[in-house]
Amino acid sequence: MSEANGQCLCKGVKFTATPKNQNVGVCHCDMCRKNNAGAFFAVDCGDTLSFENENHLGVYNSSDWAERLFCKECGSSIAWRMKNGSMSVVAVDLMDGLDQLVLDHEVFIDEKPSYYSFAEKTSQITGPELMKMFQAGNPPQ
Repeated sequence: MSEANGQCLCKGVKFTATPKNQNVGVCHCDMCRKNNAGAFFAVDCGDTLSFENENHLGVYNSSDWAERLFCKECGSSIAWRMKNGSMSVVAVDLMDGLDQLVLDHEVFIDEKPSYYSFAEKTSQITGPELMKMFQAGNPPQ
């Protein structure tokens, strides 16, 4: 795919990133749901996420190995990123021009509340399965 532009709600954080493919993933983990007031819909942009201006960019250290990026002005959740910069999963609805996307996979399916479900057939990965995939160097894309 080609590079896409994105921005938060107040336009205080602008960025570019290149999605690795057309797959949208959804995270149902407790942290994502609390951070986003719901499931986190995102695309894997690998190490291509870059910011035009970081004045409003906030970083929350959510674990020893990952962090969450957000706008300090409007509160928009922007991305989940590995601290070593090797992987950024970017909020899909903040990006422009991504019309050919497909909801492909759901992670932390074992933490999904029972009050919602998606109609699409997706790959569904539990938290323990996802951690094994990361340890093997093969996270879902």
